[in-house]
Amino acid sequence: MLSYLEGRMASSQIIILAIIATSVATFISRFMGALTSEKVSVNSKVFQWFNCVAYSTLAALLGRMIIFPAGVLADSELIIRLIVLTTCVALFIVTKKNLVIPTIISAILLGVLTNI
Repeated sequence: MLSYLEGRMASSQIIILAIIATSVATFISRFMGALTSEKVSVNSKVFQWFNCVAYSTLAALLGRMIIFPAGVLADSELIIRLIVLTTCVALFIVTKKNLVIPTIISAILLGVLTNI
């Protein structure tokens, strides 16, 4: 019984340490970004490169979620996920880049099409 409690305690300490380490890493990078942001022009090549990297990372993550889903999303067919994606991208464009409507419609449409 004692070794079980010690194992649980060590596990919770590792989780707390991981949270602290990731928080420190996040805040250091944000702090450094805030310090150097005045020196970087929005029109500079460096800023454009970071912008491209951010968008490509987001596109890769979304593509992975659609093609190789995990969890509950894996229960739906690929064609259903593609229909929801194209519908919501069209809604995003039609609603002049409104994020709320496509997000709500995507959840509703995925639920309806998966249960048909």
